[in-house]
Formats: sequence, C-alpha cells, structure tokens
Amino acid sequence: MTTFVTVDLLERVRERLAEQAGVPDAAQLAAAIRAEAGGVLADTDLLRALRLLQTEMTGAGLLEPLLHDPRVADVLVTGPESVWIDRGHGLERTDVRFADEAAVRRLAQRLALAAGRRLDDAQPWVDGKLAGTEATLGEAFGVRLHAVLAPVAHDGTCLSLRILRPATQGLDALAAAGSLPGTARALLADIVRARLAFLVVGGTGAGKTTLLSALLAAVDPAERIVCVEDAAELAPVHPHVVRLVARTANVEGVGEVTVRDLVRQALRMRPDRIVVGEVRGAEVVDLLTALNTGHDGGAGTVHANSPQEVPARLEALAALGGMDRAALHSQLAAAVQVVLHVHRRADGTRGLREIGILHRDSDSIGIIPAWRSDAVATPGAPELARLLRSRLG
Repeated sequence: MTTFVTVDLLERVRERLAEQAGVPDAAQLAAAIRAEAGGVLADTDLLRALRLLQTEMTGAGLLEPLLHDPRVADVLVTGPESVWIDRGHGLERTDVRFADEAAVRRLAQRLALAAGRRLDDAQPWVDGKLAGTEATLGEAFGVRLHAVLAPVAHDGTCLSLRILRPATQGLDALAAAGSLPGTARALLADIVRARLAFLVVGGTGAGKTTLLSALLAAVDPAERIVCVEDAAELAPVHPHVVRLVARTANVEGVGEVTVRDLVRQALRMRPDRIVVGEVRGAEVVDLLTALNTGHDGGAGTVHANSPQEVPARLEALAALGGMDRAALHSQLAAAVQVVLHVHRRADGTRGLREIGILHRDSDSIGIIPAWRSDAVATPGAPELARLLRSRLG
C-alpha cells in the first residue's frame, strides 16, 4: 500500500511548526500535517506521521527512554547508529538508532534551543542545561547538554547528555558500597568534625560530587552551609543548606551570573561553611580568601588526576583571577589542610584512593599522602593525626 508520509512532508511540517511559539501539542501537530499534506492522508498515515513527529519534537526524542532510566548517568551520541550510555560500569552501546545524521543534528539544535542557547553553523558547539521536572526526569535536577555540529565534529554531530541526579548518599552508604575502604569512613568523619578545609579531587565522573555531598551531610546540623555551583548537583541531607547556582548568559548575551559572583555573595550570607561545587576558574581566589578570613571547614572539588597535581592546577586557575604563584601558595597553605582523591576503578566503580595533607616546603606547597586505599605506608599519617588531635582535643 502506498504511503504518503515522506521525508519531504515531515520536513515541511517541521518548518511550519518552527514558525509557532512554544512546544506544539498533539492537535497542532495533526493540524500541521493535514495542512501540508493537502488533506490526502489516510487516518493510518496521519497517525504514523504524528508518532514520528512527536518522537522527534518532544522531550529528548529517541533518547527519552534512556534519560528515564535511574541507573543512567550519561548518554552519548557519536553518530546516527552510535548511542552509548554509562550506568556506572563503563560505556555500553545501546540499540537506539537515528534515521540519519540530519535527525541527530535536529535533536541537538532543538535541545540547545530548549536550553536557551544558539547552535548553528556560525556557533557549532553549545554547553547548556536542560531543566528537569518530576514528570520527565524523576528526582534529577536536569540534564547538562553539550553538542558539537558537523563538520567540526568530523564524523557527524556529537551530543553529550549528563543527568544531574542529586548526590544524597551519606558516608555510611558509601562505605557499604565499598567506596570508602578500610578506616576511611572514620577518618573522613573526623576531618569534618575537626572543621578542616578540604578539596575533593579526581577525574571526570570519578565521584567527587558524591563524596563531597556525603561529607557535607556529616556536618553538625547547627551549622549553616552555603553551596555555590555551576550546575546544581549537591544535595546533602542536612537541615541548613543554602544553594546558589550560576547562570549562563541568554541568547542576547546578557544575564550571566558567574560562580565568582556567587562566592562573593556567599560571604555576606553568614555562612559557617562555604562550599564551591567545582573550582574551575578565577573563583578559586575568592574561595581561598574566604577560607583565610575565619570560614573554617570550607570545601570544593577540583579536576586533577592525583593530589600531587593540585598545586599546579590551582596555580593555573588563580592566574585567571590575577593571583601570582607566590600568593597562591601562601593563601593555599593557610586555607586548605586536606586533599581527598577519588578515582574510577577499572570495573567502572568509584572510590576513595588517597587522603593527602598540605606540606609547605620553602615557598611552595606540596601534597604528601596520609592514607591510601592500598595500605602503602604514608609519611603524612602522623601529621594528619596530630592535626586532628589539635582540633578535636
């Protein structure tokens, strides 16, 4: 039987709907299909066209079921027939297939528009956030969107979606899951109780935010925590948390609120602890300044492959804020006491690998290990024990 649902018809319908404001409902889709088909579609063809358009034009299209899976943390598209997910055990290829490269491109552009960003040949990449709702993403805060269009992405449009699920696990839950081996659980609790300032470091997806949220949940309920984040992920189970979230500029290039802006505002909000969800720019200067002006017990996360790389990483970030190397090391020595290193294991699980303490040698700061998951001797262990005794009595 001949069908009248052609690629050309669907494209004309999309162009018609693009002229309308807002997300089209089923009635508007059906009306647009009838108008472009000239009234010659049978009921079965109309329903088929309606289903195809609803799949492409609502939510995340073909990727929507993957975002609904509570185990999925990342959805990655590297081509029409190459859709991958990460459920905590490494990347897995899915059975999802797009019709062609144009379908991937259309989805990327539609999601970018939903995030209030521009994505076209003149601006071929986008970094934004899709708001989450209980109806579409359960308890998730939303989805972090990144996309690169072809031909910049040589083999076709690349789409990366990270589901921002709230990090609500406590230290006990992490210990039970094997993420805090050996004596780490008690040691971390003492670090929080002693109000030592700490940085959680590791690679992308290593579990930095998860560990930070668990540590904040262990903070005394009488303390006020002010969290500053680029994207809302921290959700510690604590009765007094104030969460400030940065905002990108809109399509007109106005309305930006940076993490650095929010760190400065946090100082005026009577915090007991200031936390920066991820230190990735000049805000490191304001965070170190805050930790050096009576705000003990502050924290943040930093991308670094090992504790020993942290000083160099912070030097580069501080330079963006106009702080030179000598000033950075001086501020760092007085502001931060502990570095916690998390990593993703070969089997895809995540855990704490090392606890380091800052050590000043002449005019520079180094990190020496005070605890390791592999039970290797740690020269910094006596110093960490002394520091905890001096704080806890």
